[in-house]
Formats: sequence, C-alpha cells, structure tokens
Amino acid sequence: MDAQFWDDRYRSRERLFSGNPNGVLVTEVAGLTPGQALDVGCGEGADAIWLARRGWQVTAIDISQTALQRAAATGADLGGRVAWTRADLAAMPLPAGAFDLVSVQYFPLPHQPRHIALRGLLDSVAPGGTLLVAAHDPADLPPGNDAGFDPGHYYQPGEIAGLLDGDWKVLFSETRPRT
Repeated sequence: MDAQFWDDRYRSRERLFSGNPNGVLVTEVAGLTPGQALDVGCGEGADAIWLARRGWQVTAIDISQTALQRAAATGADLGGRVAWTRADLAAMPLPAGAFDLVSVQYFPLPHQPRHIALRGLLDSVAPGGTLLVAAHDPADLPPGNDAGFDPGHYYQPGEIAGLLDGDWKVLFSETRPRT
C-alpha cells in the first residue's frame, strides 16, 4: 500500500470518504484544550479540518498527493491552521515531543522490526499529550484479502498499548461500534 496504491484509490472516486470527522476523534477530543495536533493518514482532511476549526494547529500527513490536494481545497478557508504534508510515515522522522495530540484514525501502520515508525509516533507526543488510535475491528472485516490486505501485518490498538512504557496511561482500550 504505497503512494501509487493510495493515489489510484483516491482517483477512483470523486470522494472516497464521507467528509465527516471520525466519531472517535470527535468524542475523545472535544474536551481537550487545543494545541499542536498531528493527523496521521489524513486522507481528504475531514479530521484535520474539524480540529483546525476548533482551534488546533494541525500537521496533516498522508502518502497520497491526490488526497492532500482534495483536503487542501476543502480546507482552503482555514488560514494556515493546517500544514498539508506529503509523507511516508515509515520513512519520515517526526519531531520528538512536538504534538499535544497525535491522532491515528484507521491508519494501516505496518509492523516493522524494532517498531521504528510506531516508536517515532509515540515519541512525537508531547509530555502530557494524547495519543488517540482507532482501528477497524478485525472481526468486522470481510473474509479473504482485499487487494492483498492482511490485518495481521498491521498494528492493532492493543499491540500499541502493549508497547507503551510506564509513563503512559491508557484511558480507553475497547471496541466500539462504528457508524
């Protein structure tokens, strides 16, 4: 699932996603004090735009240039509150301790030796900040592989929680229905 895969997928339809922010993000972030946010795998930008309109300064990263162009067009009225950034998380180092919120909503982060990309994500959360991860429940995925997609090749929230050290406090680790 490289840049070409995602660009092709976004080009296959006028809009790939609903344009609404993810429900987990809205529920869990609504009460947080705005600061610096990282939106990982921002796609067409609904989460980043929602955050920016609530006072957050957002760095929104995605591997797909097509998705970023759509997101920037949709959020053109935000006056620089979102930095739309093309990046491959597996190859891009993130600044340590830079983000009050790191939001990872349904982003397929592949397993890596020594968990390099995942550790980079964890390290990018500022002291006292929030890491918010939402993923598809593997039980809800259709049988068989979708274009070679095997959920076992990607981090699930429980695995991520298991890699956290004692400096982290897990507030929620649960399965929720997705509408």
